[in-house]
Amino acid sequence: MRYFKKIIGEKCYLSPLNIADAEKYTEWLNDFEIARYLTIFSQQINLQKEEDILNNMITKGMQIFAIVDKEKDQMIGNCSLFRIDHPDRKADLGIFIGDKNYWNKGYGTEAILLLLDYGFNILNLNNILLTLFEFNKRAIQAYEKAGFKYIGKRRKSFIIAGKKYDEIYMDILAEDFNSPYIKEIVESN
Repeated sequence: MRYFKKIIGEKCYLSPLNIADAEKYTEWLNDFEIARYLTIFSQQINLQKEEDILNNMITKGMQIFAIVDKEKDQMIGNCSLFRIDHPDRKADLGIFIGDKNYWNKGYGTEAILLLLDYGFNILNLNNILLTLFEFNKRAIQAYEKAGFKYIGKRRKSFIIAGKKYDEIYMDILAEDFNSPYIKEIVESN
């Protein structure tokens, strides 16, 4: 598969989504260890459904990117800005690292920073929100490292294996973000 370097970090880069990656996404989304952190974990995802989901995301104006290992040119996950509201300059963020070999190595945090850079400095957003489940401690750490702040929770709103978990809400403002890539490129010209 060929990827295109839209926004480049030290370890990874963001590339426009490629529908041909639907098979790999389908594999990851059916792996419970990966999918349990995602809101669609309870759905059965076959290849056709995943292709439809990806096409729908693209046609609805979501900003969705493959996360690609810079050294190997290998896709390891994806990230997106969705529910983009241009008049109020806000959006929601989603990310997952599907290749478990890349967990706990800083790729997720770097991809988040690259996506925030794109959202704040290209799309001119002011507020980016995300939601996650309280048991996803690894993600909470990555989001905090990227500058997200805890803003609230929806109590006991997610039930799995008979246990209830809170849904956590975090956000970040443009004024709280330091561009790791885009401003450097702009200022160097």
